[in-house]
Amino acid sequence: MPRYHTLGNIPPKRHTTFKKPDGGLYQEELFGTAGFAGMASLLYHLYPPTVVTQIKDKGSIAPKIAIEKNMKALSFKGFSLPQENDFLESRKTLFVNNDLHIGLAAPKTFSKEYFYKNGDADEMLFIHVGSGTLRTNYGNITFKYGDYLIIPKGTIYQIDFDTEDNRILYIESFQPIFTPKRYRNNFGQLLEHAPFCERDMRLPKDLETHDEKGEFLIKIKKQGNLWEYKYETHPFDVVGWDGFNYPYAFSIHDFEPITGRIHMPPPIHQTWESVGFVVCSFVPRLYDYHPKAIPAPYHHSNIDSEELLYYVDGDFMSRNNIEKGQITLHPGGVPHGPHPGAIERSIGKTKTEELAVMIDPFRPMSITEEALKLQVKDYHKSWLE
Repeated sequence: MPRYHTLGNIPPKRHTTFKKPDGGLYQEELFGTAGFAGMASLLYHLYPPTVVTQIKDKGSIAPKIAIEKNMKALSFKGFSLPQENDFLESRKTLFVNNDLHIGLAAPKTFSKEYFYKNGDADEMLFIHVGSGTLRTNYGNITFKYGDYLIIPKGTIYQIDFDTEDNRILYIESFQPIFTPKRYRNNFGQLLEHAPFCERDMRLPKDLETHDEKGEFLIKIKKQGNLWEYKYETHPFDVVGWDGFNYPYAFSIHDFEPITGRIHMPPPIHQTWESVGFVVCSFVPRLYDYHPKAIPAPYHHSNIDSEELLYYVDGDFMSRNNIEKGQITLHPGGVPHGPHPGAIERSIGKTKTEELAVMIDPFRPMSITEEALKLQVKDYHKSWLE
């Protein structure tokens, strides 16, 4: 998100001496992307962020593919995913291609024995159940039901969950995740017709500066392997920072729907975009107000993309027998549309209370072994009368 932000203490000029009270120098770090041409922030540490005492390669954590090429409509019961004690252990990747991985997590806690860094991808965590605080070296962000957490690649973080009941939909994107370009002007400001604005974004605050030495474990995902790095100093030793590259939160409940006289296509629900996919938010809204409008979506063929829909809450009018946390995947190249009776049921309805997250990858998704454990049998036959 191209928006300048700063926390803590920083020098008046970048790349100049910034002295500690004892006369030593704070250590400047550029946290940047795309070489030196992308989004970046400058962080000022108590100690050099480079003092590594031990490195271990813990091996591959790449998902195991069960169906490499899929042309069948599939569905999965996400709330059937068993809970696990720790955040990383609970993350189960369900769908993959070369642009993104999509998965679910049901952690009871985030172990305080380590910090985590995804060195492969930006992360989007959608909080379906639970609340807590995302703790990073940029500061803290509180979160709750319905929040999207956008965490740039390389960010070091921990999570404090308020309870043991937590369910998360996540995306790992190998390219940055941004707000839709068509909603931004040349300066990056969100425009008046956008369904949200900068006021809706929650940025890091309450910067924690830990002046601690010892042994600090950071688990790093890189090239599909998990690495364990031990550092001599606490990773949250930042006294101040500024820039454009940092984590932030946005609530699906702050998305303001765009409506029309007749049925509007899914791009009006778009919330995020990346090189290989878009993410849309379906929220409570008024239905179409043409006197002969059909609120249910028309049958359509996603020739150039997959459609993956994660059902959050409410009654999703175009589908029958859908539960919270259920996922449907409709492959590109095959028509799909409302279930039998959905079109007729929708006529005359004035509003919907549905809540869902849609992910449209532009390249086919492969299905993992973890996904098959949650599969709904014969979903592709559910259009039979």
